[in-house]
Amino acid sequence: MNMHAPNFLDTARWGGLAYISDWQETLGGKLDVTDPANGNRLATVGLCGPADIAEAAKRARAAQKEWAKTLPAQRAAILNRAADILEQNGAELANWIMQESGSIHPKAMIEIEHGALFIRHAATLATQPTGMFLPGMDDRTNYARRVPHGVVGVISPFNFPLVLSVRSIAAAIALGNTVVHKPDPRTPISGGIIIARIFEEAGLPKGVLHVVPGGADAGEALCSDPNIAMVSFTGSARGGSKVGEICGRHLKRVQLELGGKNALVILDDADLDVAASNAAWGTFLHQGQICMATGLILVDEKIEAAITERLVAKALHLPAGDPSTQQVALGPIISDSQVETIQKIVDDAVAKGARLLAGGTHDGRFYAATVLSGVKPDMLAFEEEIFGPVACIVSFKTDEEAVDLANRSEYGLAAGVISGDLGRAMGLGDQLNVGQLHINDQTINGGPYAPFGGRGKSGNGTRVGGPADIEEFTQWQWVSVKKAATPYPF
Repeated sequence: MNMHAPNFLDTARWGGLAYISDWQETLGGKLDVTDPANGNRLATVGLCGPADIAEAAKRARAAQKEWAKTLPAQRAAILNRAADILEQNGAELANWIMQESGSIHPKAMIEIEHGALFIRHAATLATQPTGMFLPGMDDRTNYARRVPHGVVGVISPFNFPLVLSVRSIAAAIALGNTVVHKPDPRTPISGGIIIARIFEEAGLPKGVLHVVPGGADAGEALCSDPNIAMVSFTGSARGGSKVGEICGRHLKRVQLELGGKNALVILDDADLDVAASNAAWGTFLHQGQICMATGLILVDEKIEAAITERLVAKALHLPAGDPSTQQVALGPIISDSQVETIQKIVDDAVAKGARLLAGGTHDGRFYAATVLSGVKPDMLAFEEEIFGPVACIVSFKTDEEAVDLANRSEYGLAAGVISGDLGRAMGLGDQLNVGQLHINDQTINGGPYAPFGGRGKSGNGTRVGGPADIEEFTQWQWVSVKKAATPYPF
């Protein structure tokens, strides 16, 4: 086992290939992976089409029963070794995350740190109690136990490619499932190849994990394949709707973690500097390309001018550029089409009366930190998830109005409330229709120990993480036992 090497992710091992039980060529051809900051080619991976998905699913199903029989302690040991390997090669792997997803270095290191934590948490799942005895109506013994689904398909996004892949993969594997994983084709290395390599080095048996980079056709094949029992999807509401539709047609269990239009409510008794710092972090981290990003900054009108002034000052001091070559706060937007979407939303807000106080421009894919004040419900900036570094400031007169504004969204992922009065903040927060509520904090928060997910357009009510993992990646089986068979009237 190669715990640490100067070139752990040696392209000679996997270049042009996908991981279908082992490294191999694919029927779908090859996919060039490029740096969104400069367009440079980083590497080539195998591109998987429907036939490759079918082969991976077939092999995963063939391996699943034997994997489920593996002693829980053995599964946990493999997972913990994988976490060790990830951490020990973190400096090298963070560079791949930076170049492939446009991350600044601190954000890339967060992925390494949190990725390892998710794997270690999954290791604890393997040894959790998974059953209970049930009352009965006669002398037979009844009990219920959690059993793996079989093969779990995982589809992950580009923005936090390592963490948002491994959190489902590790939990599913820990609980006795095998996995077919389709990372986003824009980030197949940090969202897939890295994961395949750390589990390969950790000694995961062949056939338990398959990494199959591909496009929409591969995703549809994964959702409809008869050998795949469940699909875990993280991505946009539009993509999740399609995944849910296909899985529903094929009666598959589906877990959807989608986008958000997350409100940060700042009450009039908040510390102004602290509140502005929270708003900036929640809005601008990773160029706003986070499902939990602060999409609306709801500010009491009595302190709106003070918060806006501070937020503009912060935006003007956050340079955007290539994080691989410059000291910057914001890296590139993932694609030209996403830049166009951001610009459309900003322009719509200005045309409808919002004030552009900072940013609103871009140099190629480098979009400047932007501040809009006077945002109203009839603007795209109020309604839509932007996935860009745009602070949308909305004023309110009363706490009740703040609740109403926050709850107008069709999304329901995260919200934050900042106040000097803890009871007031919690009382307001209790009225918000979200899956994640953060009191005296901004909206970006996550980790392996909490059930993560949303409601409305943010998901189908399912969760990943903490106590929710066993619920999501296993199902109940009822077992009744009689000492001997007995006759019935017929």
